[in-house]
Amino acid sequence: MKAPKQRPARMLVVVALLVCILLFGFSLCVGRYPLRLSALIARDPMTTRVFYTLRLPRTVLAATVGFALAVAGFVYQLVFRNPLAAPDIIGVSSGAGTGAAVAILFFGGGAVVTAVSAFTGGITAVLLALVIAGVGKKKQIATFVLSGIAVNALMQAALMALKLTADPEKQLASIEFWTMGSLASSTLQKLPWPLLLMGCGLAGIFLLYRPLLFLTLGDDEARMMGVPVERLRRVVLLLATLIVAAAVSVTGLITFIGLIAPHLARLLTGSSKKESCLLAGLLGSALLLAADCAARGLLGTEVPISILTSLLGAPFLVWLVCREERVP
Repeated sequence: MKAPKQRPARMLVVVALLVCILLFGFSLCVGRYPLRLSALIARDPMTTRVFYTLRLPRTVLAATVGFALAVAGFVYQLVFRNPLAAPDIIGVSSGAGTGAAVAILFFGGGAVVTAVSAFTGGITAVLLALVIAGVGKKKQIATFVLSGIAVNALMQAALMALKLTADPEKQLASIEFWTMGSLASSTLQKLPWPLLLMGCGLAGIFLLYRPLLFLTLGDDEARMMGVPVERLRRVVLLLATLIVAAAVSVTGLITFIGLIAPHLARLLTGSSKKESCLLAGLLGSALLLAADCAARGLLGTEVPISILTSLLGAPFLVWLVCREERVP
């Protein structure tokens, strides 16, 4: 009985992978400087420089970050049993934004310093939320959610206070631009450590995916299956946070990818199995690759990536609401 259910999901994964490959190739060609395959094969200096310095790092980062954010969003929704769960539900996005603002204000705002500070801010926010949740007597999902909301509000307040002290002409503009997200500064030098951290987090999540599925049955049922619920939840949340913090530290805040892609995967497969998680990641890659191509090609100047993902995400949520209203 399992094969008929799994086969469509696997077919969808293959189709999504092919779409990602096509978008990956298309992304390599989008930009002001036209790239020709013949010039690249002939090792034309300008073509080679543009390809390896600008296009390839940016495209690799878009595909990887889209996949990572979507898988992390899928995990958050699975752990919290909430289809609206996203990276900012436990403060990772606001923590990363606060960390980036600190780097811009007090450490010169260099790319490496900002990335490290944003990563540290995201991880710190989630650790603080987990500590607060651990203090409470009831170890329930609501405790984690409320702790995350509290930390998110705290980080937002800190970010607003930092904006208030920023130089309006330079520092404030840099903070605002970072919070809108962009892949424009992608370089080969920036890729290794974010890719390593995202890879470790993704590997951990897929290794723990089978016991993670038991959490969807409820805490009591999962304990009956021998699953250490509280420990597993903390470990998985930390892995998902590692992924998100590593991603946004080099791209800035990118909205809706971690919300839309898991929804689409479940709508298409109707399940929370490993194939659905993989499909969500591939859909996230496709969405971010497409959004990045649009950001570079729609106007004469580059559009911040979160503007496009928000324009895509808001109608999707409205459609979901209307769809739910029509269901008898």
